[in-house]
Amino acid sequence: MYSRYFTEEHELFRQTVRDFVQKEVVPHINEWEENECIPRQIFKRMGDLGFLGINFPESVGGTDNDFWYSVVYLEELARAGFAGLAAAVSVHQYMATNHILLAGSEYLKQKYLVPSVKGEYVGSIAISEPGAGSDVANLRCTARREGDYYILNGNKTFITNGYYGNFVTVACKTDPDAGVAGISLIVVDQGLPGFTKTKLKKMGWRSSDTAELFFDNVKVPVQNLVGREGQGFFYIMESFQLERLIAGILAVAGAEEKIRVTQQYMRERHAFNKPLNKFQVLRHRMVDLISELEITKQYVYHCCDLFARGVFAVKECSIAKMKATELGKTIADECLQMFGGYGYMQEYPIERAYRDARVGTIVGGTTEIMKEIIAKMVIDGVNYESAYKNMKEADRQTASDTPHTAPAAAQSNGKPQTAREIIYSLPARLKTDKVKPEDRSVFHFKLSGNTGGEFTVTLLNGSVTVQDGLHGEASCVISAAATDYEDLELGRANPQMMFMMGKIKVSNLNEVMKFTSLFKRLST
Repeated sequence: MYSRYFTEEHELFRQTVRDFVQKEVVPHINEWEENECIPRQIFKRMGDLGFLGINFPESVGGTDNDFWYSVVYLEELARAGFAGLAAAVSVHQYMATNHILLAGSEYLKQKYLVPSVKGEYVGSIAISEPGAGSDVANLRCTARREGDYYILNGNKTFITNGYYGNFVTVACKTDPDAGVAGISLIVVDQGLPGFTKTKLKKMGWRSSDTAELFFDNVKVPVQNLVGREGQGFFYIMESFQLERLIAGILAVAGAEEKIRVTQQYMRERHAFNKPLNKFQVLRHRMVDLISELEITKQYVYHCCDLFARGVFAVKECSIAKMKATELGKTIADECLQMFGGYGYMQEYPIERAYRDARVGTIVGGTTEIMKEIIAKMVIDGVNYESAYKNMKEADRQTASDTPHTAPAAAQSNGKPQTAREIIYSLPARLKTDKVKPEDRSVFHFKLSGNTGGEFTVTLLNGSVTVQDGLHGEASCVISAAATDYEDLELGRANPQMMFMMGKIKVSNLNEVMKFTSLFKRLST
């Protein structure tokens, strides 16, 4: 069948993965599900076959193939009808290690990526917390710097590969007073003193281990920091696009497998002296499902194409994840219905498929979160920029002209209260120890209302200057009512809600969060 995306080489690779799945995975599915554990040797075997390195560069032992090899690979894992393995492998290969690949030091890459590609290490990523869930901005896990170590405290939950894995990429607050700009990523080895875990029981994905993790004064070397301190939130937000795209790929391929086994059952199962697939109501219901699935599949492929081309497609990946996982849930339910009472029996694969599909609309951001992200973009006009791209381009940002500092008369004699006073208090609140010589930014503030105005704030040569009016080319534009901006800065409103509701609009969220982390916070 013609495809604009897959080449002959992709299809040869598909057959290789399919043969592996049929010979070395499918015969053991029930055993692994019963034991609630995937043997470590299966990761080693996948490493030996080169599967775990298709998305990694040669410098860490990978083959650096294009993204369509990953699509083929994930599809074939999903078509095994064994979502537990697909979950464990995708978290290890595309999530736990992804941040290390994109932002980690050469030390981290050699220490963690090389054995991960070989299948000798299995990784997990720890973001969710018992009290935070999808609210990444309000994480409570902290990492306090003491000399050459971070002291990690807190706990994480719903962590895939968290029980049997070798390392965890942990999202934690290295600066509790900096909001989302104080979140960092740190790689933590399993088995460190103070690091304990509890295995969780699940409705589905039973073979993939899921754990709650506890950190009690765990000492982690500073060199295990991923990328820049305070940039973890933005790394996570960016990598969510890949995670959500993978969820869409797995959901579609998994749904295709459910359709396949259901059609086979409908051919073989007779009622009222004819096969089930000869009853018009069932035939037409199946046609509806197949049609919706084919449309969704092509949209997911479109998103894969955008990702492969380097497009930062937040809206598209969110739509793909939302539609594919919701449809996967629907198809699981409808296919089980076709089996009747037998679908409720564990000896039939549709029973496990039904349980496994249910979590799709929850992991990687719930359907409700996907809708709010999409709404912010298509209704509120919010735009998202690539954290990794901005990190690499930061050194090229320059100020168009040299502004002057604010006149003394413009400064408030007391604690800043108005938007204007807050803006002009920035030079005095700068954390000079946090500023790097190469840090350069130009911000335009457009604050409507009697206490606001238009201002240019420039970070240059280790200092901050403020001036009235808009000057030069801005790195970021911030627009808000002056009263809303005052509520945000004075701690009278939740920052995440302000942005979600569109009360604070920024042209570059990553840039503004990085900028605000350089200043001492105001309090009421």
